[in-house]
Amino acid sequence: MGAQIPAAMPHWQFRWVLSWALLLLLLGSQLLVTHSWSSQEKGDNDEQTDIHYFPATVEYALHIFNLQSKDLMAYRLVRVLNSWKEQIEDILAFSMEIKLRRTECGKLDEDIDNCPFQESPELNNTITCFFTISTEPWRTKFELLNKSCLEGFL
Repeated sequence: MGAQIPAAMPHWQFRWVLSWALLLLLLGSQLLVTHSWSSQEKGDNDEQTDIHYFPATVEYALHIFNLQSKDLMAYRLVRVLNSWKEQIEDILAFSMEIKLRRTECGKLDEDIDNCPFQESPELNNTITCFFTISTEPWRTKFELLNKSCLEGFL
């Protein structure tokens, strides 16, 4: 037989609770993300500043990848899969796992950021890389500490 509503809870209240529980289940991940960002915004100024330095560090990682690549075509960021920050005395280091994809542009072209991705079923044009980069972005100084890449991981 079906589940019975407890006698202490009227039928309309049960539907209301069920609706809210379903809504929380569906939106739970967005609520967690929102809370995470809001807690970071309330942190001290150093944490807020570090959040602004991360995109420049990702850009540096992509630049280094394209410089060191033997491929004549440029690669562009698809998404950041994972990242974290470490602070050791005066050194700030970001570690990141990023997904890159081959573009239709040469790596020496000027506007790689707007270059379309290469659509070729024969080629494996996706690469996942792990980078650790120490940075002093306030001085525009970056140093590659570690890089390792695996081809073809979506």
